[in-house]
Amino acid sequence: MPRLSHKVIIDADPGIADALAIALALCDPVLDVVALTAVGGRVSAAQAADNLMAIVQAVDPPKWPRFGVADSPESSYELVRFSERYGDAVDLSRRLNGECGLGSWPAPAAALHHVRSAVKLLLECTRDAPGEITLVTLGPLTNVALACDLDPEFLSRLRRLVCFAGTLEGPGDLTPAGEFNVCFHPHFARRVLRYPANKTLVPLDIGRKPILTFDHIQKFPWREESTLSRLLSSLLSFALRSHHQHLGVEGLWLMDVTAVALVAQPQLFKTQSLAVDVETEGLLTRGMTVFDRRLNREWRPNIDVVIDVDAAEVLAHALRTFRQALRVA
Repeated sequence: MPRLSHKVIIDADPGIADALAIALALCDPVLDVVALTAVGGRVSAAQAADNLMAIVQAVDPPKWPRFGVADSPESSYELVRFSERYGDAVDLSRRLNGECGLGSWPAPAAALHHVRSAVKLLLECTRDAPGEITLVTLGPLTNVALACDLDPEFLSRLRRLVCFAGTLEGPGDLTPAGEFNVCFHPHFARRVLRYPANKTLVPLDIGRKPILTFDHIQKFPWREESTLSRLLSSLLSFALRSHHQHLGVEGLWLMDVTAVALVAQPQLFKTQSLAVDVETEGLLTRGMTVFDRRLNREWRPNIDVVIDVDAAEVLAHALRTFRQALRVA
């Protein structure tokens, strides 16, 4: 008996890792991607919107999602200020993902029409289908925080909020203590992660467990006439080369793919209810996710945190889904 589709919205700032996760979601028959919303982060909000369009054009799913673009007047300023604070790390991100975020993949063939505000689209979708939609955030939590400001009931209308953000035990990727999505706007991240709602956090150190290598992609059924095939080949080849060149890593962490896989394959994950907070001011620890894991815990648990994952099965799920999509594309 076929599984019922699970409605999802993905909020992202697509670099290559986000793009792979979005492509996976669009190819997965278990997931019904009802909307994609752009947020500024690894790329500008405007570039994020272009990248979302480019991904959907290449995958060309039977039903296209709705699109939302960030309309915060602060978004451009925030990106400039963030780049000034973390210049070296931002430069590394550009080298890993390419100047526009999708490696050498070209800009979309057509611009977005009937553009909606990302925040308003999030509110509209959840009002139309209360309790049915899982929101997966792959970038900074700006849009989610702004949606909560406009409508305090927003998160309560979600089936679940899944955030790829923060670190549980390992180091950060932007700073020794901080992960990019939280560090981009720690105050917004703190508000969202502490908000009373059904939330699951996929931390960076869990997302780095599934690893894709050159050996895996050599076994893909590539088809030159398929835009999906060309997109995946371009993204994966660029990312594997850049990670080898700039990080000395022989493989690609499927971090954001892991967050999407949590929705489609929850049995592959182990979670624990924990209390989380975000450091917003520390000189060395700004953007750090802090969990109360003491034996005599005083903080009240406020989020489910993924503490382990069957990395081999997450990788197998992604490879299986992409291979099937490539065969029918």
